[in-house]
Amino acid sequence: MNIRLIFLCLMLSLFLLVQASPVQAQGGIDVTDDKATLTFPESVTFRATLTAPARIETVILEYGAEQQTCGEVVAKAFPQFTPAARVSVEWTWDMRQSGSLPPGATLWWRWHVTDADGQEYTTPTQTVLWLDDVHDWQTISGDGVNLHYYFGGQDFARELHQAAVEALNRLKQDVGVQPEKAVEIYIYASSSDMRSAVLYEPGWAGGQAYPEHNIVIIGIAPEELDWGKRTEAHELTHVLVGHRTFSCLGSLPTWLNEGLAMYGEGGLEAYQQTLLDQAIAEDTLISLRALTGGFSEEGTRANLSYAQSYSVVNFLIRQYGKTKMDAFLTRLSQGQTTDEALQAVYGFDQDGLEDAWRQAIGARSRAGGAQPTPRPTPTMVPTIAPISGVPVAVAKSPTPLPTLARPTATPGTAPTASHAPTASPTASVSPFPLDKSTVTLISILAACCLVALLAIGLPIFFALRRRRRRAS
Repeated sequence: MNIRLIFLCLMLSLFLLVQASPVQAQGGIDVTDDKATLTFPESVTFRATLTAPARIETVILEYGAEQQTCGEVVAKAFPQFTPAARVSVEWTWDMRQSGSLPPGATLWWRWHVTDADGQEYTTPTQTVLWLDDVHDWQTISGDGVNLHYYFGGQDFARELHQAAVEALNRLKQDVGVQPEKAVEIYIYASSSDMRSAVLYEPGWAGGQAYPEHNIVIIGIAPEELDWGKRTEAHELTHVLVGHRTFSCLGSLPTWLNEGLAMYGEGGLEAYQQTLLDQAIAEDTLISLRALTGGFSEEGTRANLSYAQSYSVVNFLIRQYGKTKMDAFLTRLSQGQTTDEALQAVYGFDQDGLEDAWRQAIGARSRAGGAQPTPRPTPTMVPTIAPISGVPVAVAKSPTPLPTLARPTATPGTAPTASHAPTASPTASVSPFPLDKSTVTLISILAACCLVALLAIGLPIFFALRRRRRRAS
């Protein structure tokens, strides 16, 4: 009697385990017209027609852009619809509210559906290239660079592509940084064309790097080819260094970020060198700690900041080599402060670096023991469009660009494409990225293990019980 009771309890446990496991409904969900319609650069509208075995109760749009982040970030929106077994849904991502993405970014989306029976479905992830259809884009690829252009002809584009490749080789040889994958460079026919492709771009911007997207955009007129080559190398360096030092724990000092970018250009122009020499002679150099945050917006001081940053970076590379520069960047990517990373690699902090650099260039000693100043987070620095016939003297100061703010969109208030204004979604992180099929598989495997245990254990149990009876 006891044996039968034990056996029945084990079988009941197995039955309950299998019944508790989530099982995906037969037939799944039918998805048609799943597409994204771009209104570049203002918005993108996601649409789909969904058919399920039972009445569809909720639909959640999960979407975002492929980029370098600190974790898996999923934005969610809640389109409005009337529950039914077949529904058509749409939702518009308004870049004018959330902040613009760079041309060439890859957008992705999928739909998460729940029906009246409690079954959940997730559609396959789709992608679309965030780019205008106005220009006839052509591409030259190779050696770590995909250069996209629509004007100027192949010779013009090949010259820019070759300049980008040379900049990559110089950075690899001297600094030790190289692209993990091909960098996407979009060349516009003018600065105004470029600015029209990105919302909220400063009116003086001529180029912009987006390290998290691996993208560079520049407006280059044919008569500005020399300026364009330098700008291309400058922004390309920002992308490579941004990837190399990506960290959720800290940020680069501006003197290092911009100094490396100036190094990527190939060095200072004549007027910048003159400005630096004058500051050395007149003892008007800016303290290195003052260059850890944003540069001045005053033209002369801004240009001196860039020239001085290049000089410091050039000193580190020439004096100590690329191996130590690579180690320095590695420690920064691991979250160490600038002083900690410098001390570990070079044996001095920023004050010690400034002292050694001043001695190397023949400048006067640093005045007093300058106290560290608070370091604001540097923002992306667009490159200034050139003014014909005049050296660039306008400050290339960091200008805050709009970030992708995503307030919560809730059912009943999140608008669809037919409602205005469009609410921005919430960025939410999924702590357990297991779908229902994975959970079901795990449950089935657990049930199989239990059955195997019963198949092996029960015969042994009965055999031992018979032996005990015979012995008694």
